[in-house]
Amino acid sequence: MQAGIAVGNLASAIGITTEDAVLVAELKAGSEDAFAILIAQYHQPLYSLIARSLNDPVDAADITQEVFIKVFRGIRGFNGESSLRTWLYRIALHEASNQRRWWSRHKRQEITIDSPCESEDDGSTFSISSTLADAGDSPYDHAAQAEARERVESALRQLPEAFRTVVILREIEGFAYEEIAEILNINLGTVKSRLTRGRSALRAILVAAGSEVVNSSASSSVMQTSKAVTR
Repeated sequence: MQAGIAVGNLASAIGITTEDAVLVAELKAGSEDAFAILIAQYHQPLYSLIARSLNDPVDAADITQEVFIKVFRGIRGFNGESSLRTWLYRIALHEASNQRRWWSRHKRQEITIDSPCESEDDGSTFSISSTLADAGDSPYDHAAQAEARERVESALRQLPEAFRTVVILREIEGFAYEEIAEILNINLGTVKSRLTRGRSALRAILVAAGSEVVNSSASSSVMQTSKAVTR
């Protein structure tokens, strides 16, 4: 009882949830059950994040495994200055970045990556969350949405790394601007700037890809315009 209260007080003091604090304490104690819970909770979101961050998503499974190995080895160094989720995403993005650098050195000549279009810098924004959702009202709609989703995923990989990462964290993972700034260790203004430019560049790539993406009724949500970032 007292131990639980102490953990709760500690969690409040360092800004992480009591649930996370208990899990971290068990992880630091070497609990295999706690590590299994961590994997069950975070494997799929980290895998998805890494797959979208890599030039070749085929490597995502191996990189995700490497992330959990690093977490297991480094959990004792987690001091709670950020949330456990933020810490995990920071490690995942670091490993994905390392893989991209390796890919650039060793695989660049294997396939051609088109240069991303320049940002329109017109302040236009759009939401891609609905396009990436795996849902459909009919087999036709499902197939059309899957095709549109694949095009968006391909377009994401053409974005410069700095823009791609912010777009993924905000539009797909749903992180707040402040959380993104903490994960990437950049200021809030930079987050907003990269997000606006990343959205604009992504829209330009999709437009350049052809009318199939832009005009398809089943995937029209790809090109919906929303309010510019003002928060």
